[in-house]
Amino acid sequence: MGSADDPAVSYLSAARERVLKTVADACRSVGRAPGEVTLIAVSKTVAASRLEAAVAAGLTLFGENRVQEAQAKAPLLTGARWHLIGPLQSNKARRAVELFEVIESVDSVELARKLDRLAGELNRAPLGVYLEVNVDRDEAKAGFLPEALEAELPALAALSNLSLLGLMTVGRLTGTAEEARPTFVRLRELSGRLRGSVAGLGAGLSMGMTDDYAVAVEEGATLIRVGRALFGERQVE
Repeated sequence: MGSADDPAVSYLSAARERVLKTVADACRSVGRAPGEVTLIAVSKTVAASRLEAAVAAGLTLFGENRVQEAQAKAPLLTGARWHLIGPLQSNKARRAVELFEVIESVDSVELARKLDRLAGELNRAPLGVYLEVNVDRDEAKAGFLPEALEAELPALAALSNLSLLGLMTVGRLTGTAEEARPTFVRLRELSGRLRGSVAGLGAGLSMGMTDDYAVAVEEGATLIRVGRALFGERQVE
């Protein structure tokens, strides 16, 4: 584990403080408490040795896109917590339930039912999940369409081994952060509407990444998924 005078730890500590200051400023602008927002450090393609420095710098919650990559890193990092934020293939669901504290990319009833069964079998119940919603109706993105989620939510809420912590969305690639705001507004409004009609859905909103997380926080994000602002440009393995 790196020490405070390790350059890698110093770099990541400063990056973390910059992100948290931006979060605090965004919260202040809309009357929210910064403690309402959780920072997920997106660690895809980041080596385990660098993540050790990240843990020393106070970054302990990591978001991975691929089960196999997390499987290689997790045993090497004491004190780290893991969310799956990328798509989950059915044949990797058992390992995901074993590895991740929360699965944020539940995008179908079939996957939810499988996770519910596995959580019971593996004594992981209740397993925290977020329901991924394609609020922009983007054909290139996964997730429930809003009307489909509304129809399926009673069945999802009845899965006793899952805890529906809230909704997640992947924003559109836009020219400016402000252009992403309608996506976040739509997810927040959908969450409020669904929670008003079906019991069992939490108020969590996982939305916002490096380019637009401040706007996401202004619109109610409780989880932000930030990679580049912490680790720099992603290195392709």
